[in-house]
Amino acid sequence: MDNVTPITGHAIPTQADQSPAREELPIVQLTPTVYTRFVKTAIDRAAALCGLIIMAIPMLLIGVLVLMSMGSPILFQQRRVGLNGKVFNVLKFRTMGQDRRLKDVFVQQEDRITHKSDKDPRHTTVGKILRRYSLDELPQLVNILRGDMSIVGPRPELETVVNAKYTQNLHQRHLVRPGLTGLWQISARGEGPMHENGEWDLKYVEQISLLTDIKIICKTPFAMFGRNKGG
Repeated sequence: MDNVTPITGHAIPTQADQSPAREELPIVQLTPTVYTRFVKTAIDRAAALCGLIIMAIPMLLIGVLVLMSMGSPILFQQRRVGLNGKVFNVLKFRTMGQDRRLKDVFVQQEDRITHKSDKDPRHTTVGKILRRYSLDELPQLVNILRGDMSIVGPRPELETVVNAKYTQNLHQRHLVRPGLTGLWQISARGEGPMHENGEWDLKYVEQISLLTDIKIICKTPFAMFGRNKGG
C-alpha cells in the first residue's frame, strides 16, 4: 500500500490528488500535548476494558442472534487505515448475509467501493437493527484495547477507499488514531461518504483535547438514535 505510508506531520501525495474539490481541504497541524501523548491512550484502554466487561452479556446475546439469523462467522473483519497509515482489521458484528450473487448485482448497480448502504439487499432484519443503533460496532472495543483505535477520533476508512479516493490533505486525518465515535458522526452522521466529509476530521485533529472528546462522547447517544450512519 505505497500511498498509505506513515505520516510525520505533512500530507502524503497520492494519485487522487488531482481532485480540485479535495484540494480545498486545509493543511492542519497536530500539536502534541500530555493528553494526546499519554492520557488519551490510557483513558481509551481503561474505558474499553470496562466497556467489554459491562457489555459482555449483551454482546454474547447479539452474537447468538447473529449466529441464529446469519450463521457463522459472527464477527466481520475489514481492512481499515489507522494511525500513521497503518492498516488493521476492524471488528464488527455481521449485519449482512453472504449471498455473493446479491453482492455482485448490488455493487454493479451502485458502482460502490465505499461503505455499507441501507439499500444493500444482503442486510438481514437483525443486521438492520444492529446497524441502526451502532450495536454492530461494539466489538471495536477490542480494537481500542489493542491500540488500533481510540474512543474518539475519525472513523477508520476502508483501505480501498484510501487508495482510490484520498487526496493529499485528507491523509492528515491519519495523524490521530481512528475512533469509535467522532466529530463527523455527531455533526454529519451518514450524510455522504467519509472521504467527502474530511473537513470534520481535520477540524478534530486541530481541536483534539480532553474537553473536545468529552463533548463528542456526550453528543454521541443523540447521534446514535438520530440519523443513520455511513461508516
